[in-house]
Amino acid sequence: MDVLLNLLSEYGHLSYILLFLYCAMKSGALPLFAGMAAQYGYLDLSLVILVVFCGGYLGDELRFYLVRKYGDGFITSRPRLAKLAAAAKQLLERYGLIYMFIYRYPKGMRTIGALPVALTNITWGKFTLLNGASAALWTAILTGIGYLFGRTLENLVSQQWGMVSVVLLLVFIAFSYVGWRVVRRHPQSNGM
Repeated sequence: MDVLLNLLSEYGHLSYILLFLYCAMKSGALPLFAGMAAQYGYLDLSLVILVVFCGGYLGDELRFYLVRKYGDGFITSRPRLAKLAAAAKQLLERYGLIYMFIYRYPKGMRTIGALPVALTNITWGKFTLLNGASAALWTAILTGIGYLFGRTLENLVSQQWGMVSVVLLLVFIAFSYVGWRVVRRHPQSNGM
């Protein structure tokens, strides 16, 4: 943590740009660490919250736009991928609202999380509202925990952070599998 704090004091405002880019591309521990750095006085908490939210929100908006514009052509030209996409659409039609609020958290899911949503019939307006709400919750949880419990988390993160990420990924996979099985047994859709 000392190395990170030294870098923050050395590079100042560049840290906010890097935080934005990181949050636009993926989730992970950096917003948590940014909250911790704000608690230590190295970053401004209001700017951290703004940057994390904007990065998380705008990154998913861009991915949604790109998949909505180019995704069908890419998928339909690959039959195996088209079959998986059809099953994913069915799953998202039923559990899309829940999915919008949980895909940000498991390690490795955030980068691809908004992609299958763009393949459904959800309107952009509904997506952007759900995306904004989800990004706001994600921002509040990660930066808030980092800010409020920074010193306590410093020890926990250095010892077990990798294990927590793996557990979150396994829970996400388990829920996805159960949802997939339910959709396969009962193909009617509730709508997103």
